Amino acid sequence: MEREGKGMSRRTLLKGLGMGGISSLMLSAEKLARGGKDDRAETTEAPVVPTRPFGRTGVEVSALSLGGMFDIPNNQLLLRQALKWGVTHWDTADCYGGGRSEEGIGQFFSKMSDARSRVFLVTKSDRRDPQGMTELLERSLKRMKTDYIDCYFIHGLSDIDEINADTRRWVETEKSKGRIRLFGFSTHRNMERCMMDAARLGWIDAIMMSYNFRLMHEQRMKSAVKACVDAGIGLTAMKTQGGGSVRTETESELALAGRFIQAGYTDKQAKLKAVWENPHIASICSQMPSLTVLMSNVTAATDKKQLTRDEKEVLQRYARETAFSYCAGCAERCELAMDEKIPISDVMRSLMYCHSYGEYERGRQLFARLPGVSRNQLRRTDFSPAEAICPQGIPIGRLMDEAAELFG
Repeated sequence: MEREGKGMSRRTLLKGLGMGGISSLMLSAEKLARGGKDDRAETTEAPVVPTRPFGRTGVEVSALSLGGMFDIPNNQLLLRQALKWGVTHWDTADCYGGGRSEEGIGQFFSKMSDARSRVFLVTKSDRRDPQGMTELLERSLKRMKTDYIDCYFIHGLSDIDEINADTRRWVETEKSKGRIRLFGFSTHRNMERCMMDAARLGWIDAIMMSYNFRLMHEQRMKSAVKACVDAGIGLTAMKTQGGGSVRTETESELALAGRFIQAGYTDKQAKLKAVWENPHIASICSQMPSLTVLMSNVTAATDKKQLTRDEKEVLQRYARETAFSYCAGCAERCELAMDEKIPISDVMRSLMYCHSYGEYERGRQLFARLPGVSRNQLRRTDFSPAEAICPQGIPIGRLMDEAAELFG
């Protein structure tokens, strides 16, 4: 490896920079935990996450949202601290933790009498039919010990035809009852098309979609975001890390990670800041299962540092260089190129949870729910037509084989 300075390798240099960056981060976190007080100004108030308009709904939401896919019943202190730091946008779903996520929120609301009025609460339905949605909504209300949901989502929409006139009538009825205030959907597949179609409908209030330093510069995503903004739809970004931490396997990756540490923040924080650069993204939904992650993200949201033009260009270059490792969720391309009906995008999502987030069990569960996907099917299928059309250049066949070995 190339040497720099007096016998110091670039990796050693990064290690040194990392200690400085981490020390800076920990000092910020400690200051946050003390209520924002420092040695010179004991009366300084704790920094609070800023709010942003949620489309044209008339609602302001915190720019950082607490993703509820973790053990909420046993992390009640984290919820209290999130409120203290202004993370008042909470996102969960009927299916998270088999219902324990919603139950944990209900447990918190029952003990903190004033908390419910301060929280913008989002939950989701896996059902699409009005009867099923009613059943799940009523169960969610009961679990979370609340009379209303601020924003109710259809979970994981992949085609706008999954909602229709019956859905709209259901939404209008539930709004008139005061049981939901806003309605929309989350989407991981064919996101841009779903967003464009939703903007044309005229009655969708909110959308949560994958959006990160990789996707935000794609023309299709830019057009979809603009259409939603013009329609007044509130937008929440998820999967903002774009495939996980910056690796340090090459010189360019090593330099990228070191650049952000020198600037005083981690690559994870830099990726959040890149998304917040777009003022039309109302909130970033982040799974924050520990106080360490919560403190890091709150620091990124409140420290007022912005990425420099050079830093943004480096991040974009990294996105281009590693595009082959990231599935952009454009299932309508790769899956339609295949003769056999295989949910390639969903299999890739299972691998993402395993490799990028270190959540093997979550990935296995997602894979197990995929209809008609078996180890043998993945291994006997020729995925070359899908590979030929993939704009990211992903080695789909190899990854399908890997998924069959891991989860099949």
